[in-house]
Amino acid sequence: MKTIKILGTGCPKCKQTEMIVRKVVSDNNLEVDIQKVEDIQDIIKYMVMSTPAVVVDEVVKIKGRVPTLLEIKELLS
Repeated sequence: MKTIKILGTGCPKCKQTEMIVRKVVSDNNLEVDIQKVEDIQDIIKYMVMSTPAVVVDEVVKIKGRVPTLLEIKELLS
C-alpha cells in the first residue's frame, strides 16, 4: 500500500491539494494511506520551502503548487 502525505499548514491551496488526492483515491478505489502533515517542523524535514507539497512513499513528488487530478492519478498508478 502506498503512503501519500500532503504537506501544508492549512492554506486554501493545501486544502485543495488534499481534496484532489482524496478524490483520485476514492474515484479509483485505491488503497492508499493518506496523511495530512501540518506541523511546520515536520514539513521542514522534507526540505520543502513552499507548500502545498505531495510526498509519495517518503519521496517529495510535487511542491509549491496544487497538482492536477491527472498528476495525482499518475503518481499513484
